[in-house]
Amino acid sequence: MLQSSSYMDSQPTEILTVEELQQLNDGRDTRRHERAQWVLNSPDPPGVFHDLIGSVREVVPHGHTTAKQTTSGRAISFLQGLFPIFSWGRNYRVSKFKNDLMAGLTLASLSIPQSIGYANLAKLDPQYGLYTSVIPPLIYALMGSSREIAIGPVAVVSMLLSSMIQKIEDPATDPAAYRKIVFTVTFFAGIFQAVFGLFRLGFLVDFLSHAAIVGFMGGAAIVIGLQQLKGLLGISHFTTKTDVVSVLESVFTSIDLPWCPLNFVLGCSFLIFLLIARFIGRRNKKLFWFPAIAPLISVILSTLIVFLTKADKHGVKIVKHIKGGLNPSSVHELQFKGPHVGQAAKFGLISAIVALTEAIAVGRSFASIKGYHLDGNKEMVAMGFMNIAGSMTSCYVATGSFSRTAVNFSAGCESVISNIVMAITVFLSLELFTRLLYYTPIAILASIILSALPGLINIHEAYYIWKVDKLDFLACIGAFFGVLFASVEIGLLVAVTISFAKILLNAIRPGIEELGRLPRTDTYCDINQYPMAIKTPGILIVRVNSAPLCFANANFIRERITRWVIEEEDKSKESTKGRIQVVILDLSNVTNVDTAGILALEELHKKLLSHETELAIANPRWQVIHKLKLAKFADRIGRGRIFITVGEAVAASISTKLTSLNNC
Repeated sequence: MLQSSSYMDSQPTEILTVEELQQLNDGRDTRRHERAQWVLNSPDPPGVFHDLIGSVREVVPHGHTTAKQTTSGRAISFLQGLFPIFSWGRNYRVSKFKNDLMAGLTLASLSIPQSIGYANLAKLDPQYGLYTSVIPPLIYALMGSSREIAIGPVAVVSMLLSSMIQKIEDPATDPAAYRKIVFTVTFFAGIFQAVFGLFRLGFLVDFLSHAAIVGFMGGAAIVIGLQQLKGLLGISHFTTKTDVVSVLESVFTSIDLPWCPLNFVLGCSFLIFLLIARFIGRRNKKLFWFPAIAPLISVILSTLIVFLTKADKHGVKIVKHIKGGLNPSSVHELQFKGPHVGQAAKFGLISAIVALTEAIAVGRSFASIKGYHLDGNKEMVAMGFMNIAGSMTSCYVATGSFSRTAVNFSAGCESVISNIVMAITVFLSLELFTRLLYYTPIAILASIILSALPGLINIHEAYYIWKVDKLDFLACIGAFFGVLFASVEIGLLVAVTISFAKILLNAIRPGIEELGRLPRTDTYCDINQYPMAIKTPGILIVRVNSAPLCFANANFIRERITRWVIEEEDKSKESTKGRIQVVILDLSNVTNVDTAGILALEELHKKLLSHETELAIANPRWQVIHKLKLAKFADRIGRGRIFITVGEAVAASISTKLTSLNNC
């Protein structure tokens, strides 16, 4: 008679004869074999080209089509997918338009002065900032799906463009050539954004991680703020470099030269007003409109002061002429020949990634508040076409602005109609009011930009990153100091390099866990995380925590498992503990395997056989088992050594041991 129990600690004990135990094991083996066949006989997974075509179909808008639809019906569905406004516009109500109208007007009051200031930051004439707040928002309103995002020029992208492009073309000596490169960079940025969306390449943007963005934005905010000292102090000769050392050196050098203190007094006075307005708006949410219109109030009041006091005759620098009217065509200014096309494409790629990162982060944060999903790939397509159209209508790279989106949200916007209202308002200002801005002081534009910068510096988030993940904080601080002491491109490069190194580190040295069974369950977990987990004598259960088992990590995994087996053998010689007879690989976390990974598994199998140890595989994923069958590896280890769960692999191994004992 043999005594057997399912679990020694909680299950009742039953007495079985050898024959009954053999019959029970035979029944279980039959069921296990049947379930193992489910794994081995699964259909072939779709190929790479099928996935690629499916990805394009998924992101290229096509609406909800059915087999019974006519050609015209499919065309309508396609248009509704490409232009979401045709879909939700049918249910749009007048009550919503009232909210969108107020939100759009409030947005325009903030957008007009900011757009002029950001154009100045991008080393362009003021009207180009206003142009960028007309056409791109209209295109996005047709193609975009975010209801709250406010489209237009932003500080970081404006500074990024000027810092890169003025290395190959000086805006002071040849503004026309500089402007042509800006439009060409914008065109390339739009092309890259559209391609990212169409081919679902959004993961490229994700290489600029959240931590890197926090550091990059913080460093960029400080650099932008220091550059505004030129306008705030009325300095004529200023460095074209963006690093903090060069900027401060330029400021201290210029102090010895004649400068007008009226610029500083005027700029600081309105900067204090803007910061107070910002503080009031944060303390009292009902007064959200006050910080939104404060920049426009500052522009109007400062322009009146300069006009009435003739301060421009006493050294106060003013904007002077702003060209009005609708956006002129800039198709003829796009340059696809010449020595700078390669540079323009590179700058376009960098600008595209930074603009997309900011826009998608802004859009998703407000979409989560409103409780709807934002498709990042479709947003990339909308942003791409928006910037392509913008490059042909005298606009530079536009994206979603966090500060203006927050204002739009607080003003109660219901849809992207608020962007249309804002664009029309800016257009009317271009037609009617540009002459009135002749006497607007440059110092006010600097103070408007400075007042928007505190929102880019997030110290609390940086502390949170430090507390949670030190490697993430390294990317954050690397981007921050890279922007601050080198250049914007170096800061981005450092951030991407550290983020990529983190991915490589996790891929090259993935987590490999020894598993044990939790008491009173069939669940197998990491014995280090759960010390109460029970190890099965003679069986080593290993889980590989790596999405791909590939050339980068295959040898590391093979050597680690082999070393474990050898260490267990050495321990068994020193004690009464039995040696390892079976190694069970839990591949539930491995989504794919390449030829190097299969070769490593074959070498592991041979090494284990030399130690009289068997190899079993549990829960291989679809692509993994498909490739193991193609490589004949499943046949080499034996199709009976592949199981659907770790529990069944353990049970089969114990059953084999019992059978061997019975035969003995």
